[in-house]
Amino acid sequence: MTETTVRPIERLGADDTFPKLLARNARTTPDKVAMREKEFGIWQSFTWRQYHDHVRDFSLGLQALGLMPGENVAIIGDNRPEWVWSEIAAQAAGAASVGLYQDSNLNEVAYVIDHCDASVVVAEDQEQVDKILDMLDKLPKVRWVVYTDPRGLRKYGHEKLIAFPDVEQKGRALAQEKPGLWEECVARGKGSDLAIICYTSGTTSLPKGAMLTFQNLLSMAMNLNQVDPKQPDDEFVSFLPLAWIGEQMMSLSTALAVGLAVNFPEEPETVTENIREIGPHVMFAPPRVWENMTSTVQVKIMDTSPFKRFMFNLCMPIGRKVADLRFQKKPIPGLLALQYKLAYWGLFRALRDRLGFTHLRAASTGGAALGPEVFGFFHAMGVPLKQIYGQTEICGISCIHLDGDIQAHTVGVPIPETEVKISDKGEILSRSPAVFQGYYKNEEATRATLAEGWLHSGDAGYLTEDGHLVVIDRLKDVMKLADGTQFSPQFIENRLKFSPYVKEAVVVGHDRPYLTAMLCIDMGVVGKWAEKNRISYTTYTDLSAKPQVYDLLQKEVDLVNETLPSAARIAKFVLLYKELDADDEELTRTRKVRRGFVEERYKEVIAALYGDAPQVAIDTTIRFQDGKTTRIRTTLLVRKLAQARAA
Repeated sequence: MTETTVRPIERLGADDTFPKLLARNARTTPDKVAMREKEFGIWQSFTWRQYHDHVRDFSLGLQALGLMPGENVAIIGDNRPEWVWSEIAAQAAGAASVGLYQDSNLNEVAYVIDHCDASVVVAEDQEQVDKILDMLDKLPKVRWVVYTDPRGLRKYGHEKLIAFPDVEQKGRALAQEKPGLWEECVARGKGSDLAIICYTSGTTSLPKGAMLTFQNLLSMAMNLNQVDPKQPDDEFVSFLPLAWIGEQMMSLSTALAVGLAVNFPEEPETVTENIREIGPHVMFAPPRVWENMTSTVQVKIMDTSPFKRFMFNLCMPIGRKVADLRFQKKPIPGLLALQYKLAYWGLFRALRDRLGFTHLRAASTGGAALGPEVFGFFHAMGVPLKQIYGQTEICGISCIHLDGDIQAHTVGVPIPETEVKISDKGEILSRSPAVFQGYYKNEEATRATLAEGWLHSGDAGYLTEDGHLVVIDRLKDVMKLADGTQFSPQFIENRLKFSPYVKEAVVVGHDRPYLTAMLCIDMGVVGKWAEKNRISYTTYTDLSAKPQVYDLLQKEVDLVNETLPSAARIAKFVLLYKELDADDEELTRTRKVRRGFVEERYKEVIAALYGDAPQVAIDTTIRFQDGKTTRIRTTLLVRKLAQARAA
């Protein structure tokens, strides 16, 4: 077989599991930095040898505690080396790992841990340990709770609680008692073994556990690397939840297969600063992260000196012209190329440095549509941002933009070994070696999703003439007005969120005479706009109720309406008195709207949107994550739009 016909995953040879790849890296590049963690203001480094030794000791320690092959280990906490060590340690012991979102509430934590039959839970700190201990009476299968951060836990004396270093010590003792056990465990693993159970968002029902093997994960990583190459000397910053398939794709699958370094921020609040310190070569983030960066730059430009504002307004149009020509695959005229070079040294180079993108070579976004303005903003400064498409059930990625073939309205073309087609109903179907094995303890859902040899995504879309995939909406969310006019709420919502002033949007109209929208403002951007225009305000609720803010947002809605068919334009909107929140079950942990829940919670607001009253009185109670509540009494204005269908 020639080099060109070798499947990418076959280039890994016999190293077909995460533990085997870790052992390979520790053997071939023992002193190379594999990961860093910023703690107490200092970046702490771990070489591949140290990484390997922590995993070895913890894995043997878990076995000393009674962990058996075929069991599952749940992990919850922020992005830390111990999370990754725990995951690979569990896999080396023949178990699968199950990640939980660190901001999950008690009920969410209890459901996943019980449903996946976890016998061991690795919890980062006191906050996460308290969640587990408070629910232990509902978790009879849990035998041990391992904590990694001892602060606040010194006086805890629960019989099932044990510290991470103590488990490692048990592992070292077992290694002395049974020499060669670790090597046997690693060698016993196979690419077909279950590696992780990754729970889906659960937008319409309880989350489902997608079972993914090492072969699934590594085939995706190696095929992606064919068209979006990563290098062993690359740096990557891990700041998205490790329970999410996107972070698993980068921090484990790709990092282990390629050998790049993974960096963990000090705190979620310091991510931006830590990215600038590391200067990553590779970055993957959902649209909200790229949108937040764009909004931050826009806010700072409002506050900067007149000269810097002049430079920004002078150079950015030049960058956008160059980006548009590249999107259209047209040559860049000599004069424009010279102007761009001057703009790069005058603005874009410094701006990239401020964002931490000086060395950024591979940048991608996925999970939802990214606005063309945001997309163009990063390409204007030379950041090669690409859209991707995928889902948990196919290890995160099935399509991506290729270099030199980037179209803002598409999600790219299938990666190697991936087939994509559109069903007669308009559903996106795919198949590849990365397609999952099924849902844990849910054969009915598995049969429905893996029908006729294809993965049924549940998404509506189409393929362009040049093979690019365009995603429209969830198939079940393509709705009809009362007169039969079809519309896609997500399509409209995404375009509303392209505005820097809109944080979230929910479009309503199924079986109704016209479309309406509930909008959440972006407090940072709108607040800065209000300050600039000398509009005083106190809270989010107060700011969102200002008539001037309604006027500002109406302009944004009008712009979106101009792009929509006259029969499917937004006729009325309100600005909600609070942001939609995952803790209130309005969003999933990956920030997808739970549409049915939101429409039920805000049914009085929706009733007002379809009535004649110009406003609606609100008297409600908000519960915060710490359990505290506050009462909100306010009045929402109902803004009617002249250019939309008569309401």
